[in-house]
Amino acid sequence: MDIVLIRHPAVALDAGVCYGHSDVALAEDARVASSALALRLATLQVPAPRVLISSPLMRCYALAVEIANDFGCVLSHDDRLKEMDFGDWETQRWDEIDRALLDDWASNFEHAREHGGESVAQFVARVRVWLDAFAQTRELSPAYVVTHAGVMRAIASMVLDVPLERCLRWSLDMASIVWLRRDDETQQWTLVRWNA
Repeated sequence: MDIVLIRHPAVALDAGVCYGHSDVALAEDARVASSALALRLATLQVPAPRVLISSPLMRCYALAVEIANDFGCVLSHDDRLKEMDFGDWETQRWDEIDRALLDDWASNFEHAREHGGESVAQFVARVRVWLDAFAQTRELSPAYVVTHAGVMRAIASMVLDVPLERCLRWSLDMASIVWLRRDDETQQWTLVRWNA
């Protein structure tokens, strides 16, 4: 089973703004981004998708529509593939959020909800439910999943059995590709590409 995770391109917000669950637009045209992505996928010899699944947030879904058109594959969206909900911090500049709240969140990273949104544990559990359901459907492979950095790191953490805190330190550029493969006999996952 092959799953190709694709991070959305840059968004039309200033750098340093928290925008997890917020529905923000892409900075550039989705068609342009899709064309650039198609060249990278071909260079990496990534197999064409049977299905394409996307976060419903427009920064992902607009790109997914273009990719689905390019490959002529079925497109669906799933709310479980949304980025983490940062509650009251959404669309706030990170450097304008109360430092004490950020410190409290960092001190209990997995379970804190200083912002009133999802805890990391809640977010990971949501993504796990999607992944467990997806992993039961071999006929969907290869699948492209257009989503967010947090979701990609959560999935990588789960399938590669690496602590999420470690995955958070791995670079993951806008519009990057993470290609994962599961051996259907051993059920073992391997990382084919990271941040490609």
